[in-house]
Amino acid sequence: MDELITVEDAAGERIDKFLSEELSDRSRSFLQKLIKEQYVKVNDRPVKASYRLAFGDLVSILFPEPEKPDIAPENIRLDILYEDNDLIVINKPKQMVVHPAPGHYSGTLVNALLYHCQDNLSGINGSLRPGIVHRIDMDTTGSLVVCKNDTAHQSLSAQLKAHTIHRVYEAVVHGRLKEETGSIDAPIGRHPTERKKMSTLSKNGREAVTHYQVLERFGQFTYIRCRLETGRTHQIRVHMASIGHPLLGDTVYGPKSSSFLHLTGQTLHAKTLGFIHPGTGKYMEFNAPLPEYFINILNKLRNTAK
Repeated sequence: MDELITVEDAAGERIDKFLSEELSDRSRSFLQKLIKEQYVKVNDRPVKASYRLAFGDLVSILFPEPEKPDIAPENIRLDILYEDNDLIVINKPKQMVVHPAPGHYSGTLVNALLYHCQDNLSGINGSLRPGIVHRIDMDTTGSLVVCKNDTAHQSLSAQLKAHTIHRVYEAVVHGRLKEETGSIDAPIGRHPTERKKMSTLSKNGREAVTHYQVLERFGQFTYIRCRLETGRTHQIRVHMASIGHPLLGDTVYGPKSSSFLHLTGQTLHAKTLGFIHPGTGKYMEFNAPLPEYFINILNKLRNTAK
């Protein structure tokens, strides 16, 4: 059981929102389910998800035994960068969804992990997300860490919450960035009118900071490196679009079509991932090589620029 005492600036906040911020490794829908099934109590009494906290409230959460995943294991090849008894680091390919969701109940990374790891995955996030601590978008490639037990999961989740995990991405964006380096500090939340999109215009945005560096310039495109301080949904895509430089291939936040044939989704790669190993206490860092499609785009841009 975890016990949380509200602080002064949480007074008046809905309990489901408060818990989703305090326990960022769990989804809000998962926490709402716990509240509905009375696994969450305030001052020893069950409450509804709409309950608003008061200063000094004692919130207790009893996590039920993890459900047995009902998603089928699938023999899908994994590009493994590192693996031990606590975790596995994957180089995720393009167009692979991380965990099952409506419309994607097979062919996901979770399906592949269930086959490869069998029962050795953390159960903290429920049956649809075994082992999943963080996500990258379907069309984003690169480094992703998955936990094999709850102790490792809790350690990595704490590092994510403290913003101490080192995450570096590479991307190609539209336009010529004027400066060699820069930072974007703009809260991100749900778009005020288009609910499937994220935006820096949200009234309830959460802190988001992205640092970028120009690696190479190609006329109307720029190859950049981004380092994340925070990890909001679509953070790099939203931040770069907000300063007028959407990612190449991103039809959600940028142009609706691309001059590059057969390009599906944003040109974004999770290059570097570094964290303190939950078992050894030592810092480890992994680098996922650029995928072939990304290299081909860079070569085409270089040839065109000449």
